[in-house]
Amino acid sequence: MKIALVTGANKGIGLATARRLGREGDHHVVVAARNADAGAEAAGKLAAEGLHATSLTMDVTDPASVAAAAAQVAERFGRLDVLVNNAGILPEATNTSPKEVLDLRMFEQTYATNVLGPVAVVEAFLPLLRKSPAGRIVNVSSAVGSLAHQTDPDSPWYGMVVPAYQSSKAALNAITIVLAKALADTPIKVTSVCPGWVQTDLAPGNREQAPVTPDEAADVVHRAATLDAADPSGTFIDAAGPVRW
Repeated sequence: MKIALVTGANKGIGLATARRLGREGDHHVVVAARNADAGAEAAGKLAAEGLHATSLTMDVTDPASVAAAAAQVAERFGRLDVLVNNAGILPEATNTSPKEVLDLRMFEQTYATNVLGPVAVVEAFLPLLRKSPAGRIVNVSSAVGSLAHQTDPDSPWYGMVVPAYQSSKAALNAITIVLAKALADTPIKVTSVCPGWVQTDLAPGNREQAPVTPDEAADVVHRAATLDAADPSGTFIDAAGPVRW
């Protein structure tokens, strides 16, 4: 049975992704969450649905927490087959600070979770992914971080200005490319995915206005998490296919 770990998996896209992977039947899903009770509750829901799931307490912004979580996975499973870096935040959506366009506090807060978090998680869990015959890393990104979309007046995302969030996703995409090149001589494949505008708690109004359900968003994450050996690494995809960097 494959071992899949999803960060921020107690709700939203993370929980839907954990459920989608668990329904394959050959995945034991590790529900990683910052809040131990929330993670245990989510894993319990999945287990009650007949899926193989356990919870793991991990705060991606705390390297010690990440290292301890990796040690627990190593002790229990001995390897990791799928890593989904899903945990992410958008504090600019509720920021009322009278700053100029760039707000250092927003960058520090956003990057801690959206960029440094995945870096810490990959660093800690890569040795376990190397023990898998077909390791997969999925970085949950966004088309709003695409430089091509940000500079294209015809893009639906052109008018969006949330600098910390957009640049954090651009940085995450760059990490995907670097990892794919660094791991090119291994079976590990790395993919950035844009799940779309999803009905989550990421920003006010998302649940009411967003057109994509978490279950629909989980489909594209699942696709990247289960790439065939012949599929390319280092790509950026959404439900429709490749996304411009």
